[in-house]
Amino acid sequence: MSQPILSAQHLTKRFGGLAAVNDVSVDLFRDRIHAVIGPNGAGKSTLTNLLSGDLPPTSGSITLGGIETAGHTPESISRLGLGRSYQKTNIFLPFTVWDNVRLAAQSRERHAPWNPLRWLQSAAGLSAVNQRCERAIELAGLTHRSQTVAATISHGEQRQLEIAMTLATEPTVLLLDEPLAGMGQAEAERMVELLLKIKKDHAMMLVEHDMDAVFALADQLTVMVNGQVIASGTPTAVRNDPVVQAAYLGDEH
Repeated sequence: MSQPILSAQHLTKRFGGLAAVNDVSVDLFRDRIHAVIGPNGAGKSTLTNLLSGDLPPTSGSITLGGIETAGHTPESISRLGLGRSYQKTNIFLPFTVWDNVRLAAQSRERHAPWNPLRWLQSAAGLSAVNQRCERAIELAGLTHRSQTVAATISHGEQRQLEIAMTLATEPTVLLLDEPLAGMGQAEAERMVELLLKIKKDHAMMLVEHDMDAVFALADQLTVMVNGQVIASGTPTAVRNDPVVQAAYLGDEH
C-alpha cells in the first residue's frame, strides 16, 4: 500500500480530566474511505476537529502530505489540501449554488503582491475559478441547480452543495462529518453514489451513523467508544467482532 496522505498517531485531547480522544491513530489513503463509527459521545467529531485544526491536540502528531499540522490553524491546514464538511450544513443560504461554490473556489486564488488593486476585479472574470466551480458543481450532481438560491433546494441538495464547495478548494483529503444526517432513503442513496464517484481522487474519512451507508462505502472501519478505539480493520472483520457487536452494532449486524 502507498504512503498515507494524512497520518495521525497517538492523538489525545483532554478537556480537564476528560479524555474525549485517547491515544487514537488513523491513516488515510487515496482512493480509500475510512469510516469512523461509535455511539454518541464516542469522540468521533472531536477526532475530526483535531485533524482539521479546529481543536489543538493535547498530545500526538498529525502529518498531511508529510508536513506536521498538529496545532496549526484550520486555514493553513485547508491550504495544504484538507477539506471538511460539518454535522450542520454550512452554506450561504441567500446565495445561488454557483455563488456558494465560486466563493469556495476563489479562496484558493493567490493574488500577486505587486498588484494590490486586483481585488477590485470582477470574480466572474477569473477563468480558473469559474472552471473549478463548474467542475465541482458537476461532480456534486448540481449542474441543473447552479442558478438556484441555496435556501430553496432540498436538504439533500444542500448537503451536496457543501460537498461541492469543499471540492472547489481542490483538497486531497476529505473529512465528512455525518454527510447523510437527516436524509431520506433516496437522498442518502444519491449521497452514497456521489462519495463513491469522488473517492478515487481523494483520501476520505467518514463519520456516519447510517450503518447501511457505512458498509456500502467503507474500505477501512474504526470503532470508537468513550474516546478510545475498540476495533479497527476491514468492515467484515469489524462487523463480526463480538466486542463491537456488544458495544455498538447490536445483534442485527
